[in-house]
Amino acid sequence: MIEIPAGSFTMGSPATERSIYPNESPPRRVTISRPFAVGVYDVTFDQWYDCISEGGCNAYWPEDQGWGRGNRPVINVSWEDAQRYVRWLNEKVQSLPRSTGPALAPTTGSEVMSGPYRLLTEAEWEYAARAGTTTVYYWGDSRGNANANCDGCGSLWDNKQTSPVGSFAPNPFGLYDMAGNVLQWVEDCYHETYARAPVDGSAWTAGNCYTRVQRGGSWYNSTYYLRSATRYSNAPNFHGLNVGFRIARTLD
Repeated sequence: MIEIPAGSFTMGSPATERSIYPNESPPRRVTISRPFAVGVYDVTFDQWYDCISEGGCNAYWPEDQGWGRGNRPVINVSWEDAQRYVRWLNEKVQSLPRSTGPALAPTTGSEVMSGPYRLLTEAEWEYAARAGTTTVYYWGDSRGNANANCDGCGSLWDNKQTSPVGSFAPNPFGLYDMAGNVLQWVEDCYHETYARAPVDGSAWTAGNCYTRVQRGGSWYNSTYYLRSATRYSNAPNFHGLNVGFRIARTLD
């Protein structure tokens, strides 16, 4: 995991970004008041297998579509599945001797979190994905070539399948695949706009939680949907062959 520094940023699409969706507005200033840690990669099939082998994750083996497991991002996992993984990881940490295990910190944002490991909030995700940039993508305003795995990105896996994690250059924070490869579940409930959304980086869990937010685009999506501001949503029990997740950690 990489520690992400505290800071402020403008979340959402600026008026100068063409053809934006209404759910990416209004842009608002968000302040992340304390550092947090983020997984360098999406959770992989190997890491998911660790959860299964130690009695977590309901012994659920997601289908890999024949593309391979190992260090490819785990797919066909729902938001609920991701929460099971997080609970298992926290139980594992809490079972370690206090002298060697990480210090537990208070959690923020959601009633389902029970330890320092969790999903990112949507604001944390965009802050971490942008990594100080204000461009359309974290590598610039044009799609370029072979910057990610998507439909039209110019990679070996475009619109075919997932790629092994870390196959492309990281963003300025050192995080891989924050655009493309697989969509990533975050903690928040989905809302049609950012009106009345929290500005402190916490998860927005008030209101209709029949759908949860996904971010980042995937191997199946065009470059337009890889923009740092793009938002998706789906039911928390939805399984998709282009959907995975990444973990965060609350720090003392």
